Amino acid sequence: MKTFFYFLLFLVLAVVVILLAVLLGDQGAWYFAWLIGTAMIVLVAAAGAALLDTQEEHAAAAQRASTDARADRMA
Repeated sequence: MKTFFYFLLFLVLAVVVILLAVLLGDQGAWYFAWLIGTAMIVLVAAAGAALLDTQEEHAAAAQRASTDARADRMA
């Protein structure tokens, strides 16, 4: 339910931004594009960081598994 309320909040925010863009005329489109573009680049950067973190965790887990397997063979 919390996610739904976030969705509604962002939907209302998008409508307000679009209305401001219409009211501002030619300049409004530029500001709207700037806001959307900035938000998108931040989201893409966050997604990239999350993917990198996940890859590092998988690499560390694989390294530990490899080390444990070698230790088992030596014993």
